[in-house]
Amino acid sequence: MRTIRVGNCSGFYGDRLSAMREMLEGGPLDYLTGDYLAELTMLILGRDRLKNPELGYARTFLRQLADCLQLAKSANVRIVTNAGGLNPAALATAIRSLDADVEVAYVCGDDLLHPESGRTWPGALTANAYLGAFGIAEALRAGAGIVVTGRVTDASLTLGPAIAEFGWTRDDLDELAAGIVAGHVLECGTQATGGNFSGFTTIDTSRPLGFPIAELSADGTVVITKHPGTGGAVTVDTVTAQLVYEIDTPRYLNPDVVTRLDTVQLTQKDQDQVEISGVRGSAPPATTKVGINRLGGHRNAVSFVLTGLDLDTKAAWVRRQLEAGLPKRPAEMTWDLVRTDRPDPATQREASALLCCHVKDPDPNLVGRAFSSAAVELALASYPGFHVTAPPAEASPFGVFEAAYLPQSEVPHLVVLPDGTRLHIPPPPTTAGSLEGVSGPETTVGTGWDSERATTPAPLGRLVYARSGDKGGAANVGVWIPAGHPRRRDAYDWLAEWLDADRVRKLLPEAAELDVTVHALPDLAALNIVIEGLLGAGVAASTRFDPQAKAVGEWLRARNADIPTELLR
Repeated sequence: MRTIRVGNCSGFYGDRLSAMREMLEGGPLDYLTGDYLAELTMLILGRDRLKNPELGYARTFLRQLADCLQLAKSANVRIVTNAGGLNPAALATAIRSLDADVEVAYVCGDDLLHPESGRTWPGALTANAYLGAFGIAEALRAGAGIVVTGRVTDASLTLGPAIAEFGWTRDDLDELAAGIVAGHVLECGTQATGGNFSGFTTIDTSRPLGFPIAELSADGTVVITKHPGTGGAVTVDTVTAQLVYEIDTPRYLNPDVVTRLDTVQLTQKDQDQVEISGVRGSAPPATTKVGINRLGGHRNAVSFVLTGLDLDTKAAWVRRQLEAGLPKRPAEMTWDLVRTDRPDPATQREASALLCCHVKDPDPNLVGRAFSSAAVELALASYPGFHVTAPPAEASPFGVFEAAYLPQSEVPHLVVLPDGTRLHIPPPPTTAGSLEGVSGPETTVGTGWDSERATTPAPLGRLVYARSGDKGGAANVGVWIPAGHPRRRDAYDWLAEWLDADRVRKLLPEAAELDVTVHALPDLAALNIVIEGLLGAGVAASTRFDPQAKAVGEWLRARNADIPTELLR
């Protein structure tokens, strides 16, 4: 059975520059993908385009390609990337300037601010629909050696080559779903090989982590691996960590298929080889998501360092002083006292805490130097030991993210082939209706655990691994029982019964007043927790200490729980 090897060399805009060369030199590949886009990245590219209409794409990809294009051509590796961002046509032109003989195609139509879209989005800096993988497949079938796209779904970068190679059609829902799972595992680069992994102490961290590779077969079987001699590991747990990352519900929506993540089976086949099988898919939604970024105003922050005794009283005094000293109160003003101090501190750092003040307002002058200078002007007239972490600064703009939904039939999906031919990709002929916003009921597993069984107070992380991230204004937290647990099924049954929405709110007090949904993924021994509104209006606008919710999972693991003693290892 024919198998293709699809690698990844980027999980975000700013990932390791050397990764493209490492992947091309590390072993055989048929395709190399690179994911450069995220909700925040689209805002960054939108600001780039404001300054220069010829920009709007991920310029680091072009730097990588300038170094590696001839290497990719000599190895006969085809490249698929969403680095085109808001301007895939300009990136395609820039690539041709590196080598006039390279066959470049690009996918567009997602940019709904483009005049051809026929739509208006008042006040939007960017408005991009999420396209599927069939445009990429058409470009590859036409002979493109490099395909650059605008805003396709991240997993489409891997699914597109599989469709092109295996001839999968719109009706091959299980195979398409398997390709989506493979793409989801690859899309964040080294997060599948041990990056941001709770069990990092169990893997090789002595050298740079290798980027992941998916070996896809025509029947939808997938094996995740990496090049030999690279750091990290590919295990059931590292793959699970990526599978539960930012997924929302067990029905993983993509424009081409709804993937049933609750059907995924993982098997450790060999060292650094995990097989994915059993994946089932259903008809795609009639609608697709549109990510909209708007400029929300301007922001600034100042951090006061409080040292020694009476920290609460010091914080209250400087707060009163700053608020009284401003000519006008900003539209939003939040305070956060971060207690990093310790009793009987051996160093000054151990004696100190941070009092952070964040301000936002439509007027940049109100939250610019007028704000930060007012804070510094208190230096000789406030609490003992006064100092701040940075000098006065100007305000900076911030963005607000919003998700909308449009019928797929109303979103243009275009492919411009290497010879300039423009193809229109039709929407799926069969859909399952509009599924956006569907979270389903909270799912738990009743196990009849005897409340009289002996328990031991311990951090929850002594039993579970976790991975968390952002999705608009929501935080997603995946929690699972490690594959090596000797009583994994029993441990999962206890976890699924114990960790309900109310328990999450108690363990994470920031979520106390928020909507929380817990979804069960029994085959992965995992739960996925969605905390709506934890990030407010999205990453770019959040004033949380951890604005992308990357460490919420580790915070949850650090909370104490009464865990059945027999389940603790």
